[in-house]
Amino acid sequence: MIEQYVWDLQDVDGMPVTVVGGKGAHLGGLSRIEGIRVPAGFCVTTDAFRRIMAEAPSIDDRLDKLSRLDQDDREAIRTLSAEIRRTVEDIAIPGDLAAAITRALAEFGEHAAYAVRSSATAEDLPTASFAGQQDSYLNVVGPAAILQHVSRCWASLFTERAVAYRQRNGIDHRTVQMAVVVQRMVFPHAAGILFTADPVTGNRKVATVDAGFGLGEALVSGLVNPDVFKVRDGRIVARAVAAKQRAVHALPAGGTREVAIDPQRQEQPALTDPQVVRLVQLGRRIEAHFGRPQDIEWCLVDDEFQIVQSRPITTLFPIPATHNAENHVYVSVGHQQMMTDPMKPLGISMWQLTAMAPMHEAGGRLFVDATRRLASPASRAGFLEMVGRSDPLTRDALETVLDHDGFVPSLPDEGPVGPPAGGASAPIETDPAIVTGLIERSQASIAALRRDIAALTGPALFDFLLEALQEHKRVLGDPLNMQAIMAGMEATWWLNDQLQEWLGEKNAADTLTLSAPDNVTSEMGLALLDVADVIRPYPEVVAFLRGVEDEGFLDELPKLAGGIEARDAIAAYLDRYGMRCVGEIDITRARWSERPSTLVPLILDNVKLFEPGAAARRFAQGRQEARQKEQDVLSRLRALPDGEQKAAEAKRMIDRVRTFIGYREYPKYGIVSRYFVYKQALLAEAERLVRANVLAEQEDIFYLTFQELHDVVRANQVDDQLIQQRREAFRSYHALTPPRVLTSDGEAVAGAYRRDDVPAGALIGLPVSAGTIEGRARVILDMARADLEAGDILVTAYTDPSWSPLFVAITGLVTEVGGLMTHGAVIAREYGLPAVVGVADATRLIRDGQRIRVHGADGYVEILP
Repeated sequence: MIEQYVWDLQDVDGMPVTVVGGKGAHLGGLSRIEGIRVPAGFCVTTDAFRRIMAEAPSIDDRLDKLSRLDQDDREAIRTLSAEIRRTVEDIAIPGDLAAAITRALAEFGEHAAYAVRSSATAEDLPTASFAGQQDSYLNVVGPAAILQHVSRCWASLFTERAVAYRQRNGIDHRTVQMAVVVQRMVFPHAAGILFTADPVTGNRKVATVDAGFGLGEALVSGLVNPDVFKVRDGRIVARAVAAKQRAVHALPAGGTREVAIDPQRQEQPALTDPQVVRLVQLGRRIEAHFGRPQDIEWCLVDDEFQIVQSRPITTLFPIPATHNAENHVYVSVGHQQMMTDPMKPLGISMWQLTAMAPMHEAGGRLFVDATRRLASPASRAGFLEMVGRSDPLTRDALETVLDHDGFVPSLPDEGPVGPPAGGASAPIETDPAIVTGLIERSQASIAALRRDIAALTGPALFDFLLEALQEHKRVLGDPLNMQAIMAGMEATWWLNDQLQEWLGEKNAADTLTLSAPDNVTSEMGLALLDVADVIRPYPEVVAFLRGVEDEGFLDELPKLAGGIEARDAIAAYLDRYGMRCVGEIDITRARWSERPSTLVPLILDNVKLFEPGAAARRFAQGRQEARQKEQDVLSRLRALPDGEQKAAEAKRMIDRVRTFIGYREYPKYGIVSRYFVYKQALLAEAERLVRANVLAEQEDIFYLTFQELHDVVRANQVDDQLIQQRREAFRSYHALTPPRVLTSDGEAVAGAYRRDDVPAGALIGLPVSAGTIEGRARVILDMARADLEAGDILVTAYTDPSWSPLFVAITGLVTEVGGLMTHGAVIAREYGLPAVVGVADATRLIRDGQRIRVHGADGYVEILP
């Protein structure tokens, strides 16, 4: 194949990014859209770049070294990337390549002014824009200067910022190539950026125009504040005209310079209203062509818009697919389940198959459509009340959407709105036997599942699983199960509300629920203290565990003094709790049984921080504190008017909360237990497919939905390209922050705490466990990397039940996500830990090692000097 180094932009449309880079591909597409004007020019292809790189074999060694550098070692990255850039710039362009470029220049005007612009193959992609990571040069004049700046563009693939960006996004430096776009320079009256969706709110129906005088470099570089216009449905709905004191203009001999703007023009808008509306119309045409919202660079020349770049807006959170044009309001499932990370396709589809309400996917996350509940006045108030008790931020976000005139339709009260959110809440007797019976039925159902699935394979396995998933939903949806869950939650709410009204005491139920019976999650944390008790007397085992790096350590333990006892204790713990892990609602996540090394740091912390018998003492202490609190509350109530009646009502609710609140954690344990059985069966099937050369590796199944995997098993063939696309999409989803509430317009609504009762500078959250504690903040994002000291306060993004073993070693809790009845809050109350959840950006605003004060009853955190 003969390499072609130069292509006219008119001929680039449809060419792969691997040949012309992201910018080149988009400009080629733009040049073919009717009514869109693109400055003429050509693209120097990636073939030319590869030719140049081949001229310096030493670059290969440096790329190897670069790929091995830690992404946080900025100095090493800076030094090595500078060496590579200098090497590339010093390579003489071979004669035939230089001739191809100068021939193209002759066709467009050899001595005209040009923009010479980088166009990397990992640039302007749907999942990573790489905006500003490589270099571009304006107003370059003359063939020699053009060739020199082409070399500079090639070298800019290795700017420090581009290298760091690739490392953060998991992109191999060797896989990225550089094309270069050379375009006739335009000298605009005004220039700027058009976003066809609001980049702040995500609203796809609102376009934003940033505009300034002269070249767009003044805006991109931050030299001036732009005029900002917002346009919806062909009408300007907001404008802010800035005082634009400076502009960037092109020089006649090449290059650019800053110039001062005449004071009389500084506060004039760079565009007229009709021009703004016309520009947005062009943007909508470009958006339709590329099929997604665009970030567009434009220039205004003689009242004509020229488009010099268009790239996807990669920061927008995707919108769930819908089959109608109606407005929808989606509520995040992850914020309720304490799992805001993206899920893999198999995990999403399994949760959808077992959930009690329809689930919609976007950006690797799940959402529930709340539109019908919000639309009917009969259900709206109750729904908002329920959501608000759990997470005030979500309620505030929903109320913000409801304030958008006409967005949520109003249905008649008699309109069907489905069952109450959270299931049935009819009263049941305060009888511990109810909880015992529910647990026994769940355990029997899981035992039957293990027995019946054991010998199944192939299509028969999937036929069985479809039936098992129905049984899964039946157990979860058992009215008695829902009544028991709601009984404990409602009793907690009643106690907090009434005791604050009667006694002026906030969150009194927090102490009353200490060491409640049948809480499988709090038992799990205490049980790991018992494991530490077994290991602590054996220093050889403790020393060995400090050096554990892989999953084979359990087999090595029996070789040590005390190792058999240690192995048996850990194995027994895994038999009971090994199906758990961080992000456990995603069936594809590695369970503790699959990765037991996750528990080792927690065991070692327990060995270090606690004395023998700590678990039993802590549980007994909590129970005693709860009893004392009960006696204190009842005594104070009896001293009030109608005190005997108040005390009797409170006693009934205290008994009720202690009977049922522990069970709040059990259904999740049952779900995850069943999930692990499903997963083991599916992985066994995946191993069969690997042996049959249908799959490359077992974990390929994680990137297929349940139905797709069923089809693969039946057909014994798989779409490898689909799996690769899903892998790349999943990786890109990590860069997205899921909103609590998302509309079908794409508006992401976070919600706000509307409070003025906290000290200045304090971080506001939701109070979920009473008490005030001061200590060292330990900002931990990966439980396996925990290293705690006595008195530490855990600060993290979210906690699910798998974090509970960590709770025994901390004195307080701060999370970015959470609600009054989410697992972290329940266990914090169980262990008597002051806790504030829903603190926006806590892991960013609080530095690891800082001293903080957590106000668990009032819902705020102070950062101490």
